[in-house]
Amino acid sequence: MSQEFRVPPLRMVAWEVTRSCNLNCVHCRASAERGPYEGELSTQEAMAVLEDLASMGSPVVILTGGEPLLRQDVVDLARRGSELGLRMVMAPNGTLLTPKRALELKEAGIQRVSISLDGAKEETHDSFRKVPGAFRGAMAGIMAARESGLPFQINTTVTPVNLGEIPAILELAVSLGAVAHHIFLLVPVGRGKDVGSQGLSAERYEETLEWFHEQEGRVPIQLKATCAPQYQRIARQRGRSAERPSPHPSLDSVTRGCLAGWGFCFISHRGEVQPCGYLEVSCGNVRQSPLSRIWSSSEVFRRLRNLEEYKGKCGRCEFRRVCGGCRARAYEQTGDYLSEEPLCTYLPSRI
Repeated sequence: MSQEFRVPPLRMVAWEVTRSCNLNCVHCRASAERGPYEGELSTQEAMAVLEDLASMGSPVVILTGGEPLLRQDVVDLARRGSELGLRMVMAPNGTLLTPKRALELKEAGIQRVSISLDGAKEETHDSFRKVPGAFRGAMAGIMAARESGLPFQINTTVTPVNLGEIPAILELAVSLGAVAHHIFLLVPVGRGKDVGSQGLSAERYEETLEWFHEQEGRVPIQLKATCAPQYQRIARQRGRSAERPSPHPSLDSVTRGCLAGWGFCFISHRGEVQPCGYLEVSCGNVRQSPLSRIWSSSEVFRRLRNLEEYKGKCGRCEFRRVCGGCRARAYEQTGDYLSEEPLCTYLPSRI
């Protein structure tokens, strides 16, 4: 059997445990609001998902949303996942992360939280989140995590509005004591479509990723570019610098650009399985079939793992195995998740 058709191990899953959210972010893929949303997985169903995940090894499980802290049993889910040997992390927006809750999460086995800062100053961040005081709330959540000894990372979605603040956000992440800074290239889905219509050009994204690569080794924290598979190409073209060891390397190790269907998948609040949260193509539902079966038998996953099916520049590119192009951006622009990455300037040498 060729390498493309082998079923890779599931290394990371993002699980939208609730779609309810207390913010109204302009770039939200789910267009999440306060809710409530009907049809969310029950506690019993969620526990069954954790059992199934544990049968697949010990992947990193990102409890996300919406705002995961709005789900009443989220600490119980974190604790059960940890008991099963899963590497449990969480992606709250910070505004609900009190010192008491941070300690509860740490005691339940949460190994890290990721909190987004989309601006180095209050005005920029609050304009993204569409709620006054969101920046102060996020900073309070970061302080709560730090004081409880709960490791945290900073996430930043790169758009034309905050591009000039990215260096300052990185400096802020370092000064706050973050273990990592992850930047995200915008995928124009949900409310992000409005932001994407005024998004950065492929050339500006390339420049941003080149700058980010230059910061490796210059700062004492781990750096990662997400939804930016071309970063893997840039790193190889420029010669990957000696990265400083991460305090949590198992949570940060990346061997490929687009992980959708290769080592990563997404579970929605209603149990729909997708290659990632931005690629809204259903691969099955955990209410009808275990995730382990969906992961191994889904036709969508099978096609994503077959590089011979990739089209356009991505199909010809000599970096396709380490990059792969963003399948979600390809799908959003063309309706075909196997078409070429629209935000890539590179011209492959293969004909």
